[in-house]
Amino acid sequence: MPSDIGEFGAAWDPELMKRIMGAFRPLTRVWHRTELGGIERVPSTGSLIVSNHSGGFVPMDIPIIAEAYFNHFGYDRPLYSLGHDVLFAGPQAALFTRAGLIRAGRANAIKALNSGAAVIVFPGGDYDAFRPSNAANRIDFDGRTGYVKTAVEAGVPIVPVVLAGGQQNQIYLTRGRRLGRRLGLKRMLRMDMVPLTAGFPFGVTPLPLNVPLPTKISGQVLEPIDISARFGGDPDVAAIDAYVRKVMQDALTRLAAARRFPVIG
Repeated sequence: MPSDIGEFGAAWDPELMKRIMGAFRPLTRVWHRTELGGIERVPSTGSLIVSNHSGGFVPMDIPIIAEAYFNHFGYDRPLYSLGHDVLFAGPQAALFTRAGLIRAGRANAIKALNSGAAVIVFPGGDYDAFRPSNAANRIDFDGRTGYVKTAVEAGVPIVPVVLAGGQQNQIYLTRGRRLGRRLGLKRMLRMDMVPLTAGFPFGVTPLPLNVPLPTKISGQVLEPIDISARFGGDPDVAAIDAYVRKVMQDALTRLAAARRFPVIG
């Protein structure tokens, strides 16, 4: 596979995306009964969509955000998301690229943002997606602030999105970070965890063998954050990150409080 696969370019394929979204619709609308409000808040210019990441090995965040995005903007406006290098190492790489997945990296993200597109980023990555069930409604990016630097350099707003319920598709026991580091997984997979989850039908397992529960997922797109207007011409990255996480935590806490039952929603 060519080394430039996954670099930002003109590979966006709207017809392919229509087919992909059609394939995901039974999951988003029936299995997870998703509701995402406020998509009209995403500006029509370059925007960095920053979301929490849930669902372990089967995260539904991108399909949920994408469905609302394309329903609002149509398929002529691309939506990109950042992905690990490992996703571009096999024959599926060209397909992922046509579907808007670009190799994670600031330069790539800035090129996409400067083209006028929206870009989804999950700062917490796998660390967030495998957070234990007792921290299911906690915003935790593991100290990562690269997303702020990307938005500042590109001169685009940050659009926070929060999703609740996805972390109830399994019982998440531990990230298994200590074991992952001992095994040296980071060098091979860019992931230093061996997550332990419990679910149906195989019970406790470190592998994605269990069927994700049909948990209802609800979310909200929050007001865009104009960095220059709020933080001035020489913004402090740590202050921006703290503010983004606070508004996201407040919103996620409200969404979680509105859920009456686990899974059912």
